[in-house]
Amino acid sequence: MSEIITVRVKKSLKEKIRKHKINISKTVREALEDEVKKRENAELAQAISQMKAVLEKIPDDEIVRAIRESRDQR
Repeated sequence: MSEIITVRVKKSLKEKIRKHKINISKTVREALEDEVKKRENAELAQAISQMKAVLEKIPDDEIVRAIRESRDQR
């Protein structure tokens, strides 16, 4: 299902869009998808940074022990 979004632009911009035969729907859709991806990636980077800060507090030998235990359980 899709939704309708309305955008108000200056008349001069609309004339240039017509002149260059720009597909408004496609252009706006792609721009919005790119912006969403960019923001989602920024959120993931922040989450990774926070996890890294937590994981750095765990001693290496504790991580090794946990990995070995996990492997032994298989």
